[in-house]
Amino acid sequence: MCGTTETRTQLPLASTAQHGCSCCTPADETQAAAPATAVKAPGSQYILEGLTCGHCVQTVEKAVSRVSGVQSAAVDLVPGGTSRLSVTGAADQEALAEAVRSSGYVLTGAK
Repeated sequence: MCGTTETRTQLPLASTAQHGCSCCTPADETQAAAPATAVKAPGSQYILEGLTCGHCVQTVEKAVSRVSGVQSAAVDLVPGGTSRLSVTGAADQEALAEAVRSSGYVLTGAK
């Protein structure tokens, strides 16, 4: 800033000789990480009609999340158009449709 004096404190650097992180440790001392195994839950996408705002989205997501077998539910909103409901988990389509209907909206089909 103009006209001000800035004071900086010098911090000492720690030695990595004894406690190095994986990027600083010599190659012969690093341990390989276990390979990650991605477990993808079964998922489906459905077409919704009648949603117009974020409150509509919250209402549908909350109702669908309560259906047995649903791990997560997310709506991609297209106000006044056809929105997309993404559901992960193993849930019955008719149960999902009923949850959407009970919220006041229409599940028109699966993608």
